[in-house]
Amino acid sequence: MAKNKFHDGHGPSQRQLRVGEVIRRTLSDILARGDIHDPELNRLSITVGEVRTSPDLKIATAFVLPLGGRGQDDVIELLARNKGELRRIIGKKAGLKFAPDLRFRLDETFDRLDDTRRMFEQDAVRRDLEE
Repeated sequence: MAKNKFHDGHGPSQRQLRVGEVIRRTLSDILARGDIHDPELNRLSITVGEVRTSPDLKIATAFVLPLGGRGQDDVIELLARNKGELRRIIGKKAGLKFAPDLRFRLDETFDRLDDTRRMFEQDAVRRDLEE
């Protein structure tokens, strides 16, 4: 199994999980309230599904999705363009000693859920499950 850059084989630590959740809530709040000085970013509704931090807490990767799933590439570009301001605000509002470098990725969780639902709706799969 390949090593994930977020894990050392044992999963994230409690500290990583706690800091990731604090960043996720803070980032969600910032985006919902439109605290950024970028009108293009403020006009979008963005869901922050998860934030994973590196073991040293220096990097935080936010998994995001625009409402309705439209404009995904634009969302990543706009967030990346504003990551300095987002980092500064997160550090201040979340009360973190050091604000991590922010990275943004599309949250594909919903796509995987849809794929799984479609799979369970197939006749062959239903038949196998009933046996």
